[in-house]
This record gives sequence, C-alpha cells and structure tokens, in this order.
Amino acid sequence: MPALICGSLAFDTIATFPGRFGQQILPDQLHILNVSFLVPELRREFGGCAGNIAYTLWQLGGAPVVKAALGVDGADYLQRIRGWGVDDSLVSVVPGTYTAQAIIITDQDNNQITAFHPGAMQSAGEVPVPARNDLRVAIIAPDGREAMWKHAEQLAAAGVPFIFDPGQQLPMFDGPQLQALVDKATWVAVNDYEGRMLCERTGHTLESLSRSHLGGVIVTLGADGCDIWIQGSRQHVPGLPASQVVDPTGCGDAFRGALLYGLEKGWPLARCVELGNRIGALKIACRGGQNHAVPDDVRREFQF
Repeated sequence: MPALICGSLAFDTIATFPGRFGQQILPDQLHILNVSFLVPELRREFGGCAGNIAYTLWQLGGAPVVKAALGVDGADYLQRIRGWGVDDSLVSVVPGTYTAQAIIITDQDNNQITAFHPGAMQSAGEVPVPARNDLRVAIIAPDGREAMWKHAEQLAAAGVPFIFDPGQQLPMFDGPQLQALVDKATWVAVNDYEGRMLCERTGHTLESLSRSHLGGVIVTLGADGCDIWIQGSRQHVPGLPASQVVDPTGCGDAFRGALLYGLEKGWPLARCVELGNRIGALKIACRGGQNHAVPDDVRREFQF
C-alpha cells in the first residue's frame, strides 16, 4: 500500500571545499565573521527531503505518494518524479515562486554549511492531505512550517500513522508545539543533535519521550548506526561501513526511505532500521541524494 511523503522538493547546489572549515574560521572573531571558501568542485542535484525519501522508497520497490510544492522552475523535477512512476497527484506548482533551493558547502571532514531558500515550499500547506483509504503510513519530513503543522493535524484526524521527522525545521517550533506534533505522531525520527534539541525544548529525555503512545523514537548516529527507544528501553543497531565516504548529503533521507519501506511492510522497527543503516552506507558512497542504487545482495538479504 502507498506511503505518503510530505516534505520539500528542492534543487541542491553542492560545492566541495578541499580543506577544513575550522582552519578558516577564527573562534574569537565570530562577531565580525567574513569568510570565503574556494570551491573548485560544483554540481547541481535534485534534492529536498520528500524527493530524496521518495527516490529511495521507489528504489526499494515501495509505493511513494509525494506531497510537496514546486515553483515555476520545477518542470524538470516533475518530469523526473513521473519517470519513476511515482504518484505525483499531490505535487502542486506555485505561480510566482522558485522551487526551494539549498546551497551546500562540504569540507574534507564532511562538515557542511548550508543556505536554504524555501520558495514554493512555504505554500506546501495550501493543499490538504486528501481523504483516501489506501495510505498505510506517512512521514512529515522538513517542509514549510505551516505545512508540517497542518499535515500532522490532517493525518492524525484521518487515522494515518506517521513519522514525525522535524530535521532542520525543528528550531521553528517551540516546546509546546513540538510536544503537540509528537502527540499526533506514531514514530519520531531525529539525528542525535536534533534529539537533544527536541528533549531540551519539550522537557523530556529520550527515555521518557518513548514512554508514551509512540511506537518508537529513532535516533540516527551517522556511521555509528542508530538507537531505537521503545517504552523506555534503548536498543542499539550498529552501523555498517561504507565502501567509501563521498557525500553525506541525503543520507538521512535515504535512511528514512528505507524506514518507510519496512513500516509499510509491517516489519519490526529494528529490522526497518537495519535496512536504513544499510541504505545510508550505500548512499554516502554516491554524490547527491538521488543517485544511489540498491544492489541485488541487499534485496536478497532483506528478502524483497
């Protein structure tokens, strides 16, 4: 059955800085910060959380339904989604806007500096989640602030279980708002930094957050794997070594695409996360968020 993916579609302009940010930024001069990074490598990729998650879910053989907004420059992206055979009926085009744009600079330690123009994403909430009875699971990924809030209310009202994945939009919500979003969700997925911020703002620990209606709190730890918190108990799922570390952009989205696939199939959460770790290790060996492939040995291992 289909999985609804609410989030952003964006163009990523990705540059590589062949040094370390820490060597270029003087900590005692941050009040007059004025830095320039020479980036000899530059490329443009299709990105955005919804697009990246849908790509991985499609690669795995899932049935993504993308709910997002594009600007007047988004025709190529819409054509790309249609080329996958993905349901794009909930992708709107907002006149007079540009598609969301991310400008990302990555240093040799895989630290990243990102500038983000939301563009059409700010209007993503204008189209409501439709009433349809075939949605098995959903995810609210980083999107326009109002869109995330509205989609959570609409999915909860419709009884569709969903992952709340606040990502880089987490600072846009205060503690009570975050708690209200968590209360509507079925699972919460964050990285370790976001997990600490979520706990700080809501007054919870990860343990206490998981002692609730939630089916699980998933905390990704990069190469170290993932922690799963269920009813106050933590289970660590180790990471897998990547064949090479090329580009971290979109690794979290690839993980979430695999997580959605497993949930769509009714797998135990630990099994979903194992696949997520495996796909994340595959993605980091490829440039961009939508260029990795799922090899046959992974399909055999996870039996799909």
